[in-house]
Amino acid sequence: MSNDTVLWTVDARGVATVTLNRPKVNNAYNGDLIQGLHDAMDALGSEADLRLVVLRGNGRHFQAGADLAWITGVSKQSPAENEKVSRLTAEAVRRLDTCPVPTLALVQGGCFGGGTGIAAACDVVVASEDAIFSIAETRWGLMAGIILPQLCQAMGVRQVRRYALTGERFGAHEARRLGLVHEVCATDGLEEAGNKIVDSVLMNAPGATTATKLRTMASARSFVDDGELRDLIDEHARARQQPEAAEGLASFREKRKPAWYPG
Repeated sequence: MSNDTVLWTVDARGVATVTLNRPKVNNAYNGDLIQGLHDAMDALGSEADLRLVVLRGNGRHFQAGADLAWITGVSKQSPAENEKVSRLTAEAVRRLDTCPVPTLALVQGGCFGGGTGIAAACDVVVASEDAIFSIAETRWGLMAGIILPQLCQAMGVRQVRRYALTGERFGAHEARRLGLVHEVCATDGLEEAGNKIVDSVLMNAPGATTATKLRTMASARSFVDDGELRDLIDEHARARQQPEAAEGLASFREKRKPAWYPG
């Protein structure tokens, strides 16, 4: 099953594979991909025997953040449209975060911006040695507000305060040290490493697994309630329409330093 930008299948074991499918732009997300994630979650929600969701990216990269051409176009639209875009994005991440069955992200190549949020929202993350991560929204005059709750849960506030404020890139082994990644495998070993995780999950009782996941999140106070989500969406949408965002996106597109860089 598919909506072109997101593909999904469910096998006889109840294991779903959801594949981000914009390889020509490194699976950068736009409105279609966000809606595709919602469509996939809607479809999988009706699968009575669903046991686990595996999330992958088609091509060389897992997910390279936002499609900047799309973001630039959205920023020129009305505040209401910007709020709608941020809401759909935030709700897609929250739905993945609170999915009642275990979720496994298999990460290769670039995992930037929203990609790190998607990874942080998954229960288990396996990355190949070539994976590169960053939380670089501030480089473009934007902010990562709608994924910060998941990143703080995965990496800890102290580490997010470094990497979300510097925009530095970091490799798979550093991501594992920080807690964003659970396991690092050989560049060609994602399939094998992922299969071991899947088999481990399938050995466990489905009902007990769901109850354990949801109680773990409740115990960690990691559910994002509707009020907090509304605040995150409002802030995320407003940032996109500020002068800093216009300059940040332009400087990235023109391959130059932004105006706020000294000298």
